[in-house]
Amino acid sequence: MMDPVPATSNSASQQASWQQVVAKYQHPDLRRSVWQMVNTLIPYCLLWYMMYRSLEVSYWMTLALAVPTAGFMVRIFIIFHDCGHGAFFKSQRANNFWGFVTGVLTLTPYYGWRHEHAIHHATAGDLDRRGVGDIKTLTVKEYLALPPPKRLRYRLYRNPLVLFIFGPLFLFVIQQRFVPRGARKRERYSVYWTNLALGGIAAVMSLTIGLNALVLVQLPIIMIASGAGIWLFYVQHQYEGVYWERHDNWNYVAVAIQGSSFYKLPKVLQWFTGNIGFHHVHHLSPRIPNYYLERCHNSDPMFQEVKAITLWPSFKSLSFRLWDEDHHQLVGFGYLKTLQTEQASTSHR
Repeated sequence: MMDPVPATSNSASQQASWQQVVAKYQHPDLRRSVWQMVNTLIPYCLLWYMMYRSLEVSYWMTLALAVPTAGFMVRIFIIFHDCGHGAFFKSQRANNFWGFVTGVLTLTPYYGWRHEHAIHHATAGDLDRRGVGDIKTLTVKEYLALPPPKRLRYRLYRNPLVLFIFGPLFLFVIQQRFVPRGARKRERYSVYWTNLALGGIAAVMSLTIGLNALVLVQLPIIMIASGAGIWLFYVQHQYEGVYWERHDNWNYVAVAIQGSSFYKLPKVLQWFTGNIGFHHVHHLSPRIPNYYLERCHNSDPMFQEVKAITLWPSFKSLSFRLWDEDHHQLVGFGYLKTLQTEQASTSHR
């Protein structure tokens, strides 16, 4: 899969500079990739089995085990993600095969997701090209221009309960079972084959452990993992000081370094999330395998200048709902009252 091409070119020297920095880390190491699959897929399967056996003891124990199991599902999704970028193996055939397998485990059609995610990388931070592979975000002016029913719908969509609990569950369990409008043949068949594989797994497990046990084990894993995954995606591009710009002024390097967060997580969470917190590095070069992102970040002063967002301060991002183009910042709905007060004050002068 081709990397996204910058809509706005940089100077030849600047482009050569960052390309030289990332080029050293764009080559997958087969041993590292295989080891990551081993230390991810095997613990996931073992924990899943422990959850199943814990049903005989206490469902509270099952739910407690769902937390680390969901952590491994997030890590499986990172492998899936790297395969989608052609970054996990040197062989594209291997990337596609394991991308499909990990896609089934994470309920995500590989080719359809890969296509949308490539668009995300080519359009992130571009206010004129929103709408594919991103979290819907309106500008203040766009929101104020909406009729009341559509404002309410947008407020519901941006509610944390919808964004991180009900929305992710709907996305992974239901929405991704259907072919997106306008999908090409390969994306369509990706949905069909993924659904067929999931149906086969569900049928076999229903006959062996029972449908009830399958749901009791798998549902909490999906809820926790999908919510955590959407949160990671959210905070990677919705944080204080983020770079968003209209297409004519949009810059590929700027949106990578300033428009994609450096989410500095505790080491345990960094491991489970496959270093995806180094998202500024990832957006600069999606071809870097997740296990080289931190090393690339530490290799050049260009990355050291990026301000880190740590775990607890990152929750401030929950208050962001709209983009204020006049002040180039994300704001909450409460900001609208302040804006209206300022406008009223100005009109009375």
